[in-house]
Amino acid sequence: MAQVQVYNQEGRKTSKLELADSVFGIEPNEYAMHLAVVSYLAAQRQGTQSTLTRSEVSGGGAKPWRQKGTGRARQGSTRSPQWTHGGIALGPKPRKYKVNINKKVKRLAMKSALSSKVAQSEMIVINKVELEEIKTKAVSEILSKLKTGKKVLIVLAENDEKIYKSARNIQGVKVVTVNTLCVYDILNCSNFVVLKDAAKKIEEVYA
Repeated sequence: MAQVQVYNQEGRKTSKLELADSVFGIEPNEYAMHLAVVSYLAAQRQGTQSTLTRSEVSGGGAKPWRQKGTGRARQGSTRSPQWTHGGIALGPKPRKYKVNINKKVKRLAMKSALSSKVAQSEMIVINKVELEEIKTKAVSEILSKLKTGKKVLIVLAENDEKIYKSARNIQGVKVVTVNTLCVYDILNCSNFVVLKDAAKKIEEVYA
């Protein structure tokens, strides 16, 4: 069983937590993680960019000059791509950038990302976080005591408004719930901070 140290919000070690090797102790598959990251980043693109072709720009109905005898190159329209204010040749049009990967690869990528964090000792488990009010300084102090570094991903079992609103103004800190967790966020953070109940929920979801 994969074991991780459990801390309290004061940064003190309290116990050790055993996690399933099938989720947190597998041999990371780099190719699966790469596909998951590519798929995620592709999905972030809106794909709404668009340019006008020569058939869509206004003007250019008449031939600029006769075909022969002028000494100039033949032209059929002032809206050809080589003309100022002409259409764009081979420009972008609205499209979907979605990259599909199957469910088994998605699960493998998630398990690989989780396992890599445990193997590199970059997963910190907290037994619980209790905030009296929404206060950025409180979360900042907790992360400082845990020595998490600059880029931190905090994973909650369920949505907690106090933690979310307290952490959202801290640069480099992102708060997600188990059901919105993705491979990109895990790999993009320097430390992966998980609440104890969230760690068990991840285990249940991906076991």
